[in-house]
Amino acid sequence: MEQMTDKVVIVTGASRGIGEAAARAFVAAGAKVALLARSGEHIGRIAGELGPAAIAIPCDVSRYWEVEAAVAATLDTFGRLDVFIANAGVVDPMAPLTECDPDVWGKTIDINLKGVFHGMRAALPVLPEGGTFITISSGAAHNPVEGWSAYCASKAGAYMLTRMAHEEGAGRGIRALGLSPGTVATDMQAAIKASGVGPVAKLDWSIHIQPDWPACALVWMCGPDADEFLGTDVSLRDPAIRRRVGLV
Repeated sequence: MEQMTDKVVIVTGASRGIGEAAARAFVAAGAKVALLARSGEHIGRIAGELGPAAIAIPCDVSRYWEVEAAVAATLDTFGRLDVFIANAGVVDPMAPLTECDPDVWGKTIDINLKGVFHGMRAALPVLPEGGTFITISSGAAHNPVEGWSAYCASKAGAYMLTRMAHEEGAGRGIRALGLSPGTVATDMQAAIKASGVGPVAKLDWSIHIQPDWPACALVWMCGPDADEFLGTDVSLRDPAIRRRVGLV
């Protein structure tokens, strides 16, 4: 992935799962990476392992001023920003609509939906021509899932934000698209399994892909081979996409 050499990437939710794997994949591809997450200790450890090509920036994406400051810190450190990966997300509350805690429901909107907007608002003005904004999407953005009203609603909204970023940014060369990875073996997936709520909780653990698969897809999506998907989602459930990414 030589196109990532000396590019600068921000990854939100980088303390674990897809975010951590993505940070590692981008550094391996030659990029410099800013890892964002609420857990400064975790991202600090990962950045330390990755060396001078990585920095850790504690950030709560539900607060715009923190995202804005993180973008500024990335520019101060690396001098530019080429890619923003809006990965941070939560799935709670997992319960029927009539039983959801309204405050928890609202917090998911703050992170999964407003967090994506905050990333766009802070990053899009400074991305250069050819810069890329990728949202971690989901099949839940397009189909209801029992017990996941907050997650489905927030992912549907984030998908529309991706389309809006393409609609408004394509004219100046901004690449906006989403990755729908399918089910991934992460801490979130373990929480879903433990909840017993909805059909995803009943899936056998062996069918979930490892986080390095979507991480590889994210690096691939920063290149021109993914241009046909601008303004929409790339589905990693599609065997043809897996082949194009180089996954087997």
